[in-house]
Amino acid sequence: MKVLVTGGAGFIGSNFVRYLLANSDDEITIVDSLTYAGSKDTLADFAKNPRVQFIKGDICDRELVASAMDGHEAVVHFAAESHVDRSIDGSDRFVITNCLGTNVMCDVANQVGIDRFIHISTDETYGSRTQGSFSENDRLEPSSPYSASKASSDLIALAHHTTHGLPVIITRSSNNYGPFQFPEKLIPLFVTNLLDGLTVPLYGDGSNVRDWIHVDDNCNAIESILRSGNIGQIYNVGAGNEVSNLELTKTLIELCDRDESAIMHVEDRIGHDFRYSVDSSLVRELGWKPEVDLRPGLEATVHWYRDHETWWRPKKA
Repeated sequence: MKVLVTGGAGFIGSNFVRYLLANSDDEITIVDSLTYAGSKDTLADFAKNPRVQFIKGDICDRELVASAMDGHEAVVHFAAESHVDRSIDGSDRFVITNCLGTNVMCDVANQVGIDRFIHISTDETYGSRTQGSFSENDRLEPSSPYSASKASSDLIALAHHTTHGLPVIITRSSNNYGPFQFPEKLIPLFVTNLLDGLTVPLYGDGSNVRDWIHVDDNCNAIESILRSGNIGQIYNVGAGNEVSNLELTKTLIELCDRDESAIMHVEDRIGHDFRYSVDSSLVRELGWKPEVDLRPGLEATVHWYRDHETWWRPKKA
């Protein structure tokens, strides 16, 4: 199968390309605009693979998207602005990329006749809850400009399915971690700070809860959904690794051979959701289950950043 992967030079997208290369004979075309969070050095280990083609371009560019998508059977749409803090500081880019860009992708995919369109979303579209887990049918109540733009992009994709019959499937995963994650997100920021002997900025009292999934497990789920998911369906993807930010921080401190004096409590984020939790029963019915337990996954991630300083240090600078 020929698969177009948008955002393939980013964190989850590049790991998904690696997953397909290792577990299929698919031919892959990457479209990425190479913003600050996506870079060619992230692709270095497979850049010369004859099964991979790279196209630099913006998903809002209709002509480029049409040219890139022609001849493909499937689209896996990762490309998005994704950092909550940046969306609070300036939301325009998030609305343009995540909403307009998704609309262009869906419109072109319908014209080209794509067989399967996998739209990658997030559990943050549901908002926060103190008890229980969100199902795919729950109301969307996004709190940040980022999550609002992703919820909007979900609805745009579903509207193309309802109106035009575009074969859309949506995934909403919990917080991903692992190699090649840009060091603005919590785990790579804290790990690289700790490795450098710096403090880590923990929002509020650290009681906010997140479910962490290793990126390899999420890529496995996405590939299962690509092959076997039901058209028009939304699939939550969570690993059941719910811990508070304070608990997570203490684990990272231990793995980086530091002590808790490294914690610097900072003013809480505006509109900070307290807890995310999703019910992943539907994707488990496809035969998927998470394989990476949280502590060994975090330990492997710390080792990766320790061994790949030349990748992350220029990005932090």
